Amino acid sequence: MSCSLLEFCRLQELKTVRDYLFLSQKAEPAEEKNPTENELSWESPDWEASWDGGENKEEGASSATTVEEEATGQRAPWLQDCVVSLSPCSDLLVVAREQKAVFLSAKWRTDDSGREEMTLAVSWTGTLSTDEGECVSSSICIPLASQKRSSTGRPDWTCVVVGFTSGYVRFYTENGVLLLAQLLHEDPVLRLKCRTYEIPRHPGVTEQHEELSILYPAALVTIDGFSLFQSLRACRNQVARATAAGSDVIQPPPLAYKKWGLQDMDTIVDHSSVGVMTLCVFDQMKNASILGGFNASVKGSPPAMSQYVTVGGGPYTGFYYAVEGSSQPLLSHVALAVASKLTSALFSAASGWLGWNKHKNEEDAVQKQKPKVEPATALGIRFGLPDSRRHGESICLSPCNTLAGVTDDFGRVTLLDLARGIAIRMWKGYRDAQLGWLQVPEERGDREFSPSASLPRRHALFLVIYAPRRGILEVWGMQQGPRVGAFTVGKHCRLLYAGYRLMGVNSVTSKGWQLHTQQVCLLDPITGALRTVNIPFHLALSDKKSERAKDMHLIKRLTTILRSRGVDPATLEREAKSVLLDIKHPAIKKQALESLLSNKNAPVSCLTNVTCALNDTLKQQDPEEVDEALLQLCSSQLKLLQLYTDIQNLHSGAGREACSENDSLEGLEDELTRVGPTMQRYAQLTARPSVSFAQDSPDSPLPAQAFLSQMECTDDGGLRVTRASETDWNHLGSFMFWGCLCGKSPPHKICDTLQQAGISPQQLLSLLLSVWLQREKEVLVKPEEAVRNLHTLLIALSDMEGAVEESWDPQSISPWWQQVRCTCIQSHNAAAALLAAFVAHRAAKASTTSRGDSKLQSEWEAVSLELEQWVVCVRQLEDVLVLQTLLLVPPPQGAAGGAAAQCSIKTLLEGGTGGIADSVSKWVFRHDLAPERLKEILQKREDKEADDQHEQRAGEEGKEPEEKSPEDTDRTAELLVAVCQRFPHSLSPDLLFAHSCWEYVVQWNKDPEEGRYFWLAVEHLKLVSSPHIQLGISAMMWSTFIVKRFSAAAFLMEKVGKAPKDRLCRRDVGMGDKAVTSFLGCCVQLLQILMEADSAVEDVAPPEPSAEEAWCGAEGPASLAELALEQRGVHYPLVQHHCLLASLLHAAMTFSLKVKPLSLFDSKGKNAFFRDLTTIQLMPSGDMDPGLVSLRQEFLLRVLTGWVQALEDPSGSAPDTKERGALPSSGGPKADWWPSLCLELGSLLQVNPDILRRHIVCELYNQGLDLRAEEVMMEVEDKDVLGSQLLVLTGQRLSYSLLHSQSQTQAAMELLARLPPTLCTWIKAMDPGELRCPLTPLSHTSRLVGRLIEILPENHAQYSLALHLLEAVDALTTED
Repeated sequence: MSCSLLEFCRLQELKTVRDYLFLSQKAEPAEEKNPTENELSWESPDWEASWDGGENKEEGASSATTVEEEATGQRAPWLQDCVVSLSPCSDLLVVAREQKAVFLSAKWRTDDSGREEMTLAVSWTGTLSTDEGECVSSSICIPLASQKRSSTGRPDWTCVVVGFTSGYVRFYTENGVLLLAQLLHEDPVLRLKCRTYEIPRHPGVTEQHEELSILYPAALVTIDGFSLFQSLRACRNQVARATAAGSDVIQPPPLAYKKWGLQDMDTIVDHSSVGVMTLCVFDQMKNASILGGFNASVKGSPPAMSQYVTVGGGPYTGFYYAVEGSSQPLLSHVALAVASKLTSALFSAASGWLGWNKHKNEEDAVQKQKPKVEPATALGIRFGLPDSRRHGESICLSPCNTLAGVTDDFGRVTLLDLARGIAIRMWKGYRDAQLGWLQVPEERGDREFSPSASLPRRHALFLVIYAPRRGILEVWGMQQGPRVGAFTVGKHCRLLYAGYRLMGVNSVTSKGWQLHTQQVCLLDPITGALRTVNIPFHLALSDKKSERAKDMHLIKRLTTILRSRGVDPATLEREAKSVLLDIKHPAIKKQALESLLSNKNAPVSCLTNVTCALNDTLKQQDPEEVDEALLQLCSSQLKLLQLYTDIQNLHSGAGREACSENDSLEGLEDELTRVGPTMQRYAQLTARPSVSFAQDSPDSPLPAQAFLSQMECTDDGGLRVTRASETDWNHLGSFMFWGCLCGKSPPHKICDTLQQAGISPQQLLSLLLSVWLQREKEVLVKPEEAVRNLHTLLIALSDMEGAVEESWDPQSISPWWQQVRCTCIQSHNAAAALLAAFVAHRAAKASTTSRGDSKLQSEWEAVSLELEQWVVCVRQLEDVLVLQTLLLVPPPQGAAGGAAAQCSIKTLLEGGTGGIADSVSKWVFRHDLAPERLKEILQKREDKEADDQHEQRAGEEGKEPEEKSPEDTDRTAELLVAVCQRFPHSLSPDLLFAHSCWEYVVQWNKDPEEGRYFWLAVEHLKLVSSPHIQLGISAMMWSTFIVKRFSAAAFLMEKVGKAPKDRLCRRDVGMGDKAVTSFLGCCVQLLQILMEADSAVEDVAPPEPSAEEAWCGAEGPASLAELALEQRGVHYPLVQHHCLLASLLHAAMTFSLKVKPLSLFDSKGKNAFFRDLTTIQLMPSGDMDPGLVSLRQEFLLRVLTGWVQALEDPSGSAPDTKERGALPSSGGPKADWWPSLCLELGSLLQVNPDILRRHIVCELYNQGLDLRAEEVMMEVEDKDVLGSQLLVLTGQRLSYSLLHSQSQTQAAMELLARLPPTLCTWIKAMDPGELRCPLTPLSHTSRLVGRLIEILPENHAQYSLALHLLEAVDALTTED
């Protein structure tokens, strides 16, 4: 709450600015010496002095210096030699020297820490002077307000006004474009100053008009702000139009101005235009008497006058008054000369600003001769402050126009009262001082406690003095206030004070505007930082009598004490007490007390004693003077601290109540025994180690501050607990009740204490249940003892006043017990919730029974309604406990894993009728339970008698991963069976398989590389017995997950014309080539299931969805089974059509074949693909085009060739199941079902199956698989053709063994010589290179020839050749 210097902006490229402006002062002529870029030679003595260290930089040094190195080069006060002006909006800075200037504009950039910061970066550099020998002598930046209605106070653009030594004043845009230039006087311009509109704070203040004032050595020119604003806007628009059209800019008309010749003062160096003022009647009479003598007459109304104050010498300060209307605005002679033409064309850009249509040389002549300068109206000095030896240097007018600060050559700063014309204060020792003003409005919060709250906001005025010789910035309160702030800053800074805001604003347009302007800025040329001074309003009050300032000091002192760690409690208490009693202001006293009570280091005793002392002091004061809110705070906090101490003492006391007889657990023991084993298993599973922070532990003691922050006093004297976060709530509950639940604290005393404090029983019940449920692990260590203590506490709370209503309607449910039920229903801690329900059920039964005895018999109906609710709740909680225990079973190593699902009655009911099956299916996925194993476990449930046999068989089959022991496996299976028995409808086998199928396909969709998941989904789907559900799930799977990827694979293969490579598959289908192969195989199976289910639907009635009695109230999304039963029937031929394509794609991928799959179909067939399976499409019918049929035949023959080659391929001997995405061993290129599949496809594709069979036989013989070939040969119908094909194959085998074999024997050669010539020639013509397995045993070849003779009819053309072959083979065999 003190003064501060805040950096709000930083200048970039300061070195660039300096180098550009001082370019002429760089190194001397390079005849003798060639200095490096960084070795600058400056003529100014200050610059030389800064290099006294004598460091010579090496040649070639890098110009990219660090900030520190750059700073050393900027220590010289180069900025003091420049004309510097900053826009009051801080978005434009102008630095000028001699003829040159640099404009820096605001830019936002992100610093290293990611924070946005404003910087000023160079936006324009250039030469401003146009006449020879003229230099810049003064400049200001005037932001011009936007005329748009949507404007909020940001300037539209900024005009740079520059005065020159030639007397010219020129106006530029922020991009350095000249808008307007005018010669107003032939002397150098000394100072430019601006006054803009300020909203009057009081009704009596005169509204000041906007104005630009220009000071010359003996004249003062003023330009009306409104006309200047309009002219500048018109000029800017005209320049923009001319630039866009590419035409010359037309010379604008001159400005209207007033010009005063200032008399009776020797030298003038600075001025202030105070504005229009009206004298009071007394001052008017006094002036008339002094000026006109005894008989002077006085006008009825005092005239309005403009006041101007100048500083300089002889006198030191001069006061001038110009009566309004005494001087007409001047226009230059050029304007007067063409006044007759101004009627229609003054502002017309088309005909020129003033209607000039001269030739260019005439224009040049006009521009070269200087314009005539109008004479000034003489204005005599009214009075001054004479001081012959003192010379004023600058004057700075305050924002309220009543005070001004003046600096002089004696190092003094004088404060002037402008209304009275006297000096009222003087500061010594400020040579070369720079001044600025700060006007600070009162904070909103301060007004509330001010006696003058209804009056307008007060404003405090501060004078800011920068003393460059001492490098100090000071802030002084006005008018006779103390120094309220001092900062050590550099000695070369510039204090920039504009003294104006936006031009073009008036009382109408400024409504609702937030004017974003800085009043005072300090520019440091060393670091480039722009800083503003921040002063709180209350410092204006900080004289010796200001209680508020003293109070602020005391609260600071208290904050410091509270922050320091090493303070002992006694010192803390003493200091806090003295501070709180010394503070006078009630609001600050309240703030101090609150900060003490919220401090974590203060002990309870300290808080109690300090609050008590403050409370006593307040009570001793006059009741009317005491702040009611503060007294209420003290008493309420004392009450809370007392309650905290009482509870703490009860917990720490060793005394313990003996459990009364009626707290025995009759009836509850049976319940506990019944659920004991499940609870024990649940406790084992939840007791796994986990990480938590010590401070979050519920066992950590609750600090008093946390207790106070959660409790608040109500108007009726009671207490209310505020629920901040779940952790804080549980912590508070543990503090109150955990000692009682553990049996370490007296429950009845605790409850009495809390009841007397006024906390509602409902809130206490909520706290008790939350701590009971949250600390489930500790409760399950000794459940019997914990349940007994909970019962005692619950009865004690129920007996409190306001707990169970005395007069609740017999037809309704008790809100008290309903609260317990609601908490249990929402809890995820199943075991603790069940135990709480047992206890509450028993307590409710006892309570309602006693009521039933004491009241009329009509009450019994309500009793049964209340208890019926409890029966349902307990039943549901038991179900949830068993289910949650199953879900907590950890998955085996290597399974998918993931976090265990949390369930409660509420989540299961909200999950709809399929919620339970959904959670179990997720568990099945996490455990990677094989479909067959799941089926086996579900059969156990249905067939209880054969339970032992099933367990034995499960052990033999060993489907589970090896990491789990058989015991664990059996226990998990028993648990699953138990869950299924508790949910016979929700977990019927069909529903469980359906949900498991859906879960696997969802997981596959997340990671399509895991082709195994899709395969398992299909396997689960196969086990669904109801064709209706099977049909619906298949159709949903196809449309939701499959068809998009399936069509992508088909189009990709069509595009590349072969089985695509891995990269293309990943790009188009979203998985690798192996995963695509497995995916297509599963698609075939899925579509086959769909066809089978569609065929079987009509024979079976659809199943009726049902739920368990306790779970009938489920509300939520429709279950998967319901969605499946709602699906429309599919169009069988369309499904078959897709199945055909899937088979072709799968074959092409498996055997890496070249094929364009969609080209195997005609246009009808192509159009039918990837349509909704429920729609009826136009399918291909009749005989197919022979060209298409031959393409199909060729493809199927290649598939069969691929299959035969794979049979004996040693590289493919091991099934590829290790890789992600590969199908289990039932698939692959070696599967036995490929031939039958091809024959089936052949019949659908109108390909002759006999051709396919003959091809298989030939390929098998070619591969040397004679036995398998003989099996297929039985089914071939056209034996003649087959015989001819096999005859060639036999010849190739013989050719190889006789002619091409490595081990050619003499016997073989002799045999060849004995053969008939025709046969010999035929054998030699054979090419055994076509055989894939030429080394077949002769016995196989002999058998093949025998088969040939059986097949071929005797009248066949090649029958005799077959007989000759038989002889040759027999001869070879006998030779061997």
